[in-house]
This record gives sequence, structure tokens and C-alpha cells, in this order.
Amino acid sequence: MSPEWQAVWLTLKLAGITTALLLVIGTPIAWWLARTGHWLRQPVSAVVALPLVLPPTVLGFYLLIVMGPDGALGRLMENLGLGLLPFTFEGLVLASVIYSLPFTVQPLQTAFLTINQSLLETAATLRASPRDRFFSVVIPLARPGFLTAAVLTFAHTVGEFGVVLMIGGNIPGETKVLSVAIFDHVEALEYTQAHWLSAGMVAFSFVVLVSLYALNGRYQPGVVK
Repeated sequence: MSPEWQAVWLTLKLAGITTALLLVIGTPIAWWLARTGHWLRQPVSAVVALPLVLPPTVLGFYLLIVMGPDGALGRLMENLGLGLLPFTFEGLVLASVIYSLPFTVQPLQTAFLTINQSLLETAATLRASPRDRFFSVVIPLARPGFLTAAVLTFAHTVGEFGVVLMIGGNIPGETKVLSVAIFDHVEALEYTQAHWLSAGMVAFSFVVLVSLYALNGRYQPGVVK
């Protein structure tokens, strides 16, 4: 497999794993934020949204410190005999999960907020447990939110650069994702290779946006399906 295709495969693998993990992690967070009136709601919302406003290099720097040999997570990993996370694929996954968290949580939270409370109350009167109400009522009604969250998270992870470069470096076949490969070609003045990879990213982003708009339109009330 050529280095370019290695980078493409690694990028898709990273985006797929990150999206799957965030749908599992982000769903309970989004549900809690949509339902709670606790005073911690605003601070937690701010923490979730931090990656939207922080420069990727800042987030990557602090993650590198925390994951390093002197960081809390780094010491824990070494004590468990698991090794350090920086400059590994597993470290890229953890960084991507944190960096893409708002792209999963916010669409899900919006979808949960639109669900009519009376539907859940009706299900409760039919003796449906909270778990049954969530899986039989909430998830089907929030399907557009799940689709949006999955598409945005996957696309955002594919386009990551600053965070993955800080955490993963540039190890072919291990941490060299597509955005880093493009950067390398530009640095080496290999503009033809950079052009093809960049054009592929543009085409991918366009298809993602068209698909997302089509999905959103499909589930809007009054839109012909």
C-alpha cells in the first residue's frame, strides 16, 4: 500500500472509531444536558464546547502534557503497564474523541430538546421503564440528530490537523493521517501530490455537506419525502 493510501486508510479508521465512541459517550451527556436543571449544566456545556473555541494546538499541547510521562494520565498508563499514549494511534483516538465531542453532543442535545415531553409521559403511563422509553421513544424520534452527529463527527475527524499533529506526530502507517500527509507534501514542494489529496478532501467535504442537508430536509415537517 502506498504512503498516500496508508494515510487515507488510517484517517478513515480514526474517524470511524472516533464516531462510534462518541455516539456512545456523547448520547448520555447530551441527554443529561437536555433534561437537567442542575446548576452544573452551564459549566458542563462550556467544557463540551471548549474545543470549538480553543486553537487546536492549545488543546493538543495540554493533551500532550497530560498524556506525557509527567502527566496524570501518562503516570496512570505507565503504572498499569500500558505505555504512553503520545505518538500512538490510541493517543490519536483519545485526542480526536475530546476534540470532536461538541460535534456529537450538540446535535444530539438539540434533537432531544425537540422531543415532546407528553410522549414520554404517555409511555410512562403504559408502564414503560425509563430505559424502554429511551430506546423505544427517544432514539427513534431523535434519529435526525443521531445522523447529523455521526456525519459531522466523522467529517470533523477526517479534517483534523493541529491536534493530531501535536499528539501523533508524523509516523507513517501509525499516526500519519491525511491532513498531515498533505502538509508534508507542501513542505517538500510536492504540489501535485498535495493537490490530489486536497482535491479529494474538498470533494469529500462537499459530499458530506450535501448528504447532511439532504438528510435534514428529509426529516423536516412538511418536506416531501
